[in-house]
Amino acid sequence: MRRKTRVAAYAVCVRDGQVLLARWIRADGTPEWTLPGGGMEHGEDPHDTVRREVREETGYGVEVTALLGVDTISLRFPRRFGRFVDHHGVRVVYEARVTDGELRFEIGGSTDMAAWHDLDAVAGLTRVGLVDVGLGLWRDRPAAGRLVLPRE
Repeated sequence: MRRKTRVAAYAVCVRDGQVLLARWIRADGTPEWTLPGGGMEHGEDPHDTVRREVREETGYGVEVTALLGVDTISLRFPRRFGRFVDHHGVRVVYEARVTDGELRFEIGGSTDMAAWHDLDAVAGLTRVGLVDVGLGLWRDRPAAGRLVLPRE
């Protein structure tokens, strides 16, 4: 079994009762909403990662206003020849405020669109668990920066 750890940074951008989300397409073709953000490049600071990723996925420049917390996830993915990849994701979650730019869709990247969604409507969206984690961290502001939610 191959083991892989990935560190990523994500932004919770809330304004006027709406949250900014990006949509990515799963390997099976299912679209799901997620927080804008993504993987760190080698040697990159997570603060810089989140600013770069939000710009790439949404067209907006952001100011990071708070570190909300860190979330981890472990998944096992099947590969060819009966092998698996044991994936460990470390996700740094920031609060951010849009400072410039215009909403646009990423071309040729990991997401295909971005949109503002009413906070009250998020529960009805097809979304990854990170959306709930990020909004929970944003809403509850746990002192230890950790939110424990039931996993799927």
